[in-house]
Amino acid sequence: MSIGNSPEDERPFEDVSEEARPSIGRALQQARIAAGLTVDDVSTATRVRIAIVHAIEADDFAACGGDVYARGHIRTLARAVRLDPAPLIEQYDAAHGGRPAPTPAAPLFEAERIRPERRGPNWTAAMVAAIVVVIGFVGFTAFKGGDGTTQDVAEGTPATSPSAPPTPKAEKPADKTPEPSDSAIAAAPQDKVTVQVSAADGKSWISAKDHNGRLLFDGLLKQGDTKTFQDSEKINLVLGDAGAIQLHVNGKKIEDDFQPGSVERLTYTKGDPQAG
Repeated sequence: MSIGNSPEDERPFEDVSEEARPSIGRALQQARIAAGLTVDDVSTATRVRIAIVHAIEADDFAACGGDVYARGHIRTLARAVRLDPAPLIEQYDAAHGGRPAPTPAAPLFEAERIRPERRGPNWTAAMVAAIVVVIGFVGFTAFKGGDGTTQDVAEGTPATSPSAPPTPKAEKPADKTPEPSDSAIAAAPQDKVTVQVSAADGKSWISAKDHNGRLLFDGLLKQGDTKTFQDSEKINLVLGDAGAIQLHVNGKKIEDDFQPGSVERLTYTKGDPQAG
């Protein structure tokens, strides 16, 4: 397990005045430290590069590549450190000339209606339909004639009893494999790793990835909420407040004594639960 850089080693910007409104970068940095997260944790959770996170916390938005991307990065970082992004966006717009005026939509023109070409009757299709009806009627009559009715037999030829209609075969119902649910952790498959994360003692930000690094979940888990993740090889977890989390791995409860407010990086694989 690797916790990463300790957020206590970082220091917020020095206050110029207690009454002055903090800058966007300073507000994001203070909220990140208060949440117990490092720059690496925020970069991993938001997929914003570490260099851009450092630049934004230093109020340098040139690396974002424009106002649109800067607003998006501010909003993403604010949500990751549990901060309301709206005031920060307003503060950015006030310092950078506001949002551009929307471009008026182009007028819509009604498409010219195309009148369908009048065609004569399709005699070929009518003849084919009539033949199909006749064949069907003949087949139906022959079938009814062999269903328990008496047929004329030529003299000197013994009459044969009509054969019984074939018994229809019962269709075998398709096997349905039930999908894994949060209540079926005890019956977790042995060929996969199943991790259940429950916010038992409070809320916590969590991030979960599969063995290919694909993000399965990234967000805030409120108290009482539960998330279940499953993969063929392993599950990688980052817990923002590990003391508020209760884990079940492959149907077994994890008894690790996580401290409140601690950030934990965990990896679980198939078999008995063992933190990697």
